[in-house]
Amino acid sequence: MLFQEGFTFRNFLVDGFAVFMFIVWLWLLMTVLSDLFRRSDVSGIGKTIWIIVLIIVPYLGVFAYIISQSLGMAERNEERAQRARNELRHYLGVSVADEIEKLDRLKGSGAISGQEYERLRSRAVQ
Repeated sequence: MLFQEGFTFRNFLVDGFAVFMFIVWLWLLMTVLSDLFRRSDVSGIGKTIWIIVLIIVPYLGVFAYIISQSLGMAERNEERAQRARNELRHYLGVSVADEIEKLDRLKGSGAISGQEYERLRSRAVQ
């Protein structure tokens, strides 16, 4: 047996790695479940099938969902982040014009380069 010798450094490393892998899997599972339950393009039957797959074969189910839905997950996350930015702008009373004006001042003072200015300006306009 691998662990007959009791508590050793090797056993500690193996146990630590096992705990780490479980935490990574749990994080992936929560990511998949949150994406699955927020989706409106999947019917209740489709969601139920995914949940059954995640219960029966948890590791393979998580990996299958990530592989098959990764592009959609990224798009939905970007869309959700954009909505959150817009809501924050609305609540704070900051408009896109205010952000561009601040960027102009930063560029004028030399705090940011031309490339950074263009990148941040395109992000603000989106």
